[in-house]
Amino acid sequence: MWYIVLTSALLVYILQLAAVFIMEHRRPAQLTAWLLITFACPIIGFIAYLILGKDFTRRKRIERFKEETVRYANQISEKVTRAEQIGNQQLQKQEKLYAMLTGLVPFPITRNNKTVVLTNGHETFEAILSHLELAEHHIHMDYYTIRDDEIGRRFLEVLSRKAREGIEVRVVYDGIGSLHLSAAFVEELRLAGAETSCFLPPKVALFDRKLNYRNHRKIVVVDGKVGFLGGINIGDEYLGKEPKLGFWRDTHLQLHGDSVYYLQELFMNDWAFAAHVELNGQEYMPKHSAMGNEHVLIVSSKPGQHNHQIVEVMFAAINTACSRIYITTPYFIPDPSLVMGLRTAALGGVDVRLIIPGIGDSKLVLLATLSYIQEMLEAGVKVYRYQKGFIHAKVMIVDQMLATVGTANVDLRSLLSNFELNAVLFDEGTIKRLEADFLEDLKNCRELDLKTFILRPKRQKMTEALLHMLSPLL
Repeated sequence: MWYIVLTSALLVYILQLAAVFIMEHRRPAQLTAWLLITFACPIIGFIAYLILGKDFTRRKRIERFKEETVRYANQISEKVTRAEQIGNQQLQKQEKLYAMLTGLVPFPITRNNKTVVLTNGHETFEAILSHLELAEHHIHMDYYTIRDDEIGRRFLEVLSRKAREGIEVRVVYDGIGSLHLSAAFVEELRLAGAETSCFLPPKVALFDRKLNYRNHRKIVVVDGKVGFLGGINIGDEYLGKEPKLGFWRDTHLQLHGDSVYYLQELFMNDWAFAAHVELNGQEYMPKHSAMGNEHVLIVSSKPGQHNHQIVEVMFAAINTACSRIYITTPYFIPDPSLVMGLRTAALGGVDVRLIIPGIGDSKLVLLATLSYIQEMLEAGVKVYRYQKGFIHAKVMIVDQMLATVGTANVDLRSLLSNFELNAVLFDEGTIKRLEADFLEDLKNCRELDLKTFILRPKRQKMTEALLHMLSPLL
């Protein structure tokens, strides 16, 4: 009888692996990770896959609502229709890139914008709080992490007071990112008259097999006229108060102008998904008086086979680089296309520089990041590890042609499994400002040497290799 039991167990084992392969064959990176987990942990690994591995789908009603709000935003915004209107000579020479930027993403490149680059938590929080105080009609906030700590309480006080004054206040927070947000914090907001909604609450996500997905966006829109996006959530660690991490270096962006309409659209779409309430776009997209001359493209991405616009924009921009590519990211677990693009650029003589953390907020993710570094160094990519504290900025600069700032890390989770948001910037002044920040960060970095890096301990290399295979799920 023992051979019947053994044969049956082997058959079940093979069927599990076959099922994972069939369901994940369109996503090679996830396929490798889940096959490894299922191979190493039969039954348990397959159950974990059934809970966490489901591809994401959105309700058609939400998609129809999104189309309607985008249509209205398109009516009231001033859009770029020719590359010459942007005034960036390098972009004008890249006809294919321009066509891709205007044809792939659902939002247009907008005119009449003014941007302000913010480089740390203190600047960012003070800028946001000052605009919250000026709100006259509504405040919309969409965050991955909100903490009930000192800075969180400052936001709570302002939001509650504005809600009591009759200002419409809506707050979306992610179910996993804000897992430790206290019920008392949320209840105090509600008692003041604010509306709150949790994006994919853990229990709901677990039973709906969507626990693996996160709303990683950070959006603030005040009165439909000023907006914020970037890497900074609401928490004391962004002020450097986490002893293990120390100084927190990040980049956030303040927007005025037509691009704010598309931040608003993203918030409204997330609100419709989380709260099951559709807002009237015309009411929350008023005319503005901003007279900036910058051009901005808002790019969003979400889970799903054909919703990876951010990685596609990054890939296209990298492939057009002529002189330089500067990237800052806290997690470097890139899509294979980005690996190929960066290596090809460096081998072709482009100055490719990458800043990653010296210390990480997650040891596993940092080791996974290091698993990709040797092939970068071998191709001639210059890799630097930040030493002043923890660097969490998400910035890419390509030539003097464009730069991106946003919420998306250069890692597979951000690029494939999260709801993310980036702004593509074309103004040469803003690009120079981001370049200056990058060069200043280099002063606080240690450059990695290929010969020295190769000599790291074998145990570390083995751990990195394992985490490399699992990295799509980290």
